[in-house]
Amino acid sequence: MTNGGRTFFGHPWGLATLFGTEMWERFSWYGLRAILATFLVASPVQQGLGMTEETAQAVVGVYGALIYLVALPGGWIADRILGPRRSVFWGGFVIMCGHISMAVPVPTPFFVWLGLLLIIAGTGLLKPNISVMVGKLYPEDDDARRDAGFSLFYLGINLGAFFAPIVVGRLAAGDRWHLGFGAAAVGMALGLAQYAWGGRGSLRGVGERPNVPLTPQETRRFALVVSAAVAVTAIALGAWAASGTFTLSRFTLVMTVLILAVPVLYFGYIMFGSHNLTEDERSRMKAYIWLFVAASIFWMIYDLAPSKLLFFAQNHTDLSLFGIPIQAATTQSFNPLFIMIFVPVFAALWVKVGTRVSTPQKFAFALVMVGLSFVVMALAAALAQGGRVSVWWLVLVYLVQVFGELSLSPVGLSVTTKLAPLAFKGQMLGIWFIAVSVGDAVGGQTGRLGDVLSDPAYYLLLAAMAIVAGLALFMFTRRLRAMMSEHHVPATPPIR
Repeated sequence: MTNGGRTFFGHPWGLATLFGTEMWERFSWYGLRAILATFLVASPVQQGLGMTEETAQAVVGVYGALIYLVALPGGWIADRILGPRRSVFWGGFVIMCGHISMAVPVPTPFFVWLGLLLIIAGTGLLKPNISVMVGKLYPEDDDARRDAGFSLFYLGINLGAFFAPIVVGRLAAGDRWHLGFGAAAVGMALGLAQYAWGGRGSLRGVGERPNVPLTPQETRRFALVVSAAVAVTAIALGAWAASGTFTLSRFTLVMTVLILAVPVLYFGYIMFGSHNLTEDERSRMKAYIWLFVAASIFWMIYDLAPSKLLFFAQNHTDLSLFGIPIQAATTQSFNPLFIMIFVPVFAALWVKVGTRVSTPQKFAFALVMVGLSFVVMALAAALAQGGRVSVWWLVLVYLVQVFGELSLSPVGLSVTTKLAPLAFKGQMLGIWFIAVSVGDAVGGQTGRLGDVLSDPAYYLLLAAMAIVAGLALFMFTRRLRAMMSEHHVPATPPIR
């Protein structure tokens, strides 16, 4: 699909619109993420909320977990009610309102929590559906150009992720948190404006209607279910608050348990429900559950970057690169920079090795890498007990972690699709993001270990978990490959 012959690096011009929208949305998301934890722990005198680092880590973990969890209902709303195009627009609008709410310079935390809630809801609408629209720009049989188009699209993601911590971190310096939040709002507003303006011609006909619209009866039932769920949640939270036992720490723990229950119930439903699974489908699902657990462990450590590693950057490192002072938030730019550098390297590597390296082996390598990154963190934390250490320790940590991500993330969606039973092909695509959600939520709770462990011991414990899990996957690779009936899975850039 093109617009009057205009192209974007040889691709439909609509890709330029979606590229810019996603770049600015990721700018707003990664910009907020780069300063959220340090804002939460800053004292009220510093215009922060005065939380402990452990509580802030748990809040950031649950926030990140919900961002990925709501992709499931967001995709359903697009399929049945709004259609992908309107879902992306209204999702971006709600995200922008959330950042504006957080930018309101008032001492009450109400607008902060409202802002985070709006960002979660808006991301659920935008994030899964903008990728769907990219795919719809191409004919069904044009796989090669579609893959290349997605590679350009992912470049936009990482450009936004790279520049956001630098810009937002600089603006938020000196306790100007709400200025940083405002920059994230401006970023989303720019993306929304580009989407609304550029999409009028280039996206005409793409994702305008839901795939299977709700019938009037289904619409009434949906409204009743949502109203009942909101009412029950509000009553439960109100009763908990009235009891005097409500705390943020307990709330994040309850939310983590609920998030953990989602995949347990879902896998139980698939494996033990009456779905007439074949023996091959059942075998592949058993293999996938092990890969899901491995991915959750990986994300549990990897997504501590905006909390535990950010605190380390702020409190224990000499924040300068090549003699140039930087903000703690700037360290969050190391990851997307390395991704942009090494994506083509790893893509070429996986093509070269072909089927000689299996999916379980890639997952195992990723776990060992993320584990080794925390061995490096343990060494840095031990040295930091004697004073601030060089920020280059964090550069090394993020470099090693990216080697792991590029071994696990690109094949996650592909292997999910491949191993899904026929009756669950569409639904299972969202399960990969639940692995991220579970990892983020559990990772947030690991901050509680700080009460009984020193920082070096904390990092070594998590490192040991990942490395042991990785070695176990290596040991059982042959068995898992047999269960999966594995063939080559093409490598594509990671979606974050």
